[in-house]
Amino acid sequence: MRRSSSLPLQPPTYGNLITILSIDGGGIRGIIPGTILAFLESELQNLDGESAVIADYFDVIAGTSTGGLIATMLTSPNGDSRPLFAAKDINQFYLDHCPRIFPQDSHQFVPVANMIKAVCGPKYNGKYLHMILKEILGSTRLHETLTNVVIPTFDIKRLQPTIFSSYEVKKNPSINAFLSDICISTSAAPSYLPAHYFETEDLPGKVREFNMIDGGVAANNPTLVAMGEVTKEIMGGSSDFFAIKPLDYRRFLVISLGTGAPKYQEKYSADEAAKWGVFGWLAGGGSTPLVDVSMQSSSDMVDFHLSALFRAVHIEENYLRICMVSFAVGLDNMPSNEGLNPHLIEHLNFHNSATVVKQSISLDKPTRMEHISICRTSLKVALHCHTLHVVNLPRDDQR
Repeated sequence: MRRSSSLPLQPPTYGNLITILSIDGGGIRGIIPGTILAFLESELQNLDGESAVIADYFDVIAGTSTGGLIATMLTSPNGDSRPLFAAKDINQFYLDHCPRIFPQDSHQFVPVANMIKAVCGPKYNGKYLHMILKEILGSTRLHETLTNVVIPTFDIKRLQPTIFSSYEVKKNPSINAFLSDICISTSAAPSYLPAHYFETEDLPGKVREFNMIDGGVAANNPTLVAMGEVTKEIMGGSSDFFAIKPLDYRRFLVISLGTGAPKYQEKYSADEAAKWGVFGWLAGGGSTPLVDVSMQSSSDMVDFHLSALFRAVHIEENYLRICMVSFAVGLDNMPSNEGLNPHLIEHLNFHNSATVVKQSISLDKPTRMEHISICRTSLKVALHCHTLHVVNLPRDDQR
């Protein structure tokens, strides 16, 4: 894996931890991990110099849907073999482009219009998303990322997940797709954006077809998928991991970023859902309950299993899950339906993130992070963001 020249890091072969960054799907809610990652990268730069970037610190960066887009931003190379985007630029991408990716209707018949769209086709045509991703990512392919990436999608023709993995592409060149096609595919949320078709051609000239939708239907939280890809490499005897035994999870250092969950909003009730048919599950309450329930349960189950796993082997400190649990934002719109609400961004920025650091250091803990190794420092910096999950944003009626 490539590292910055200012502070090289030995690969796992030399006994260091396997570092994994995972980013959930969640549409516009990608501004949450975007904010956390901007803070993380700035702290790493304070420690190791301005050239430090997140891709230098993680052996694997995994992402689904909007998380896959962020993973690609952080690992797609520019002309100088550095990331196309700095972490601090992620949220600006959402601010600049989401209003055109997810244009919002303002007339009084929006619920009826959404119901009709749910019957007739996807809510958005995806044309602007396709255009901007192809423009930004160009002809860059999967094998060219600055560190290993793992991006889940789902092939509706084969009815099975397709994992675009930097590890797998070395053995299976048929998945060496353009990063733009991979991002469009993993973002094609059912009922929101159209499915995506593309083809690849391997060295013998064999064409493979892909009929893709959002990877969130299979793995909205891709942490387990990323760990599985690494485990396959270990069990296959990869030279990068020869010093690591299979299932030795003590060697994993995992940071998993969620995109928010409206757990305390009591968004749906049994009385309400009992009246839903197909249309209700697709467009009930002006949202898409079927998609919401499926993707949120997928993310939570992964966290449930990984928390139990890391506790069982007594290394809870090697797994960090950061997720807001009271975030009233849909996949495609803010509560005000006016795009990315400035009030919301202000809360996420936490006054340039200084508040996050202050709130998460208790009185009996040192305020200075011990720079033992780059990987452990990454985890400690992320721990400074841990209080994000208890921040309550005001509801529309409280603003």
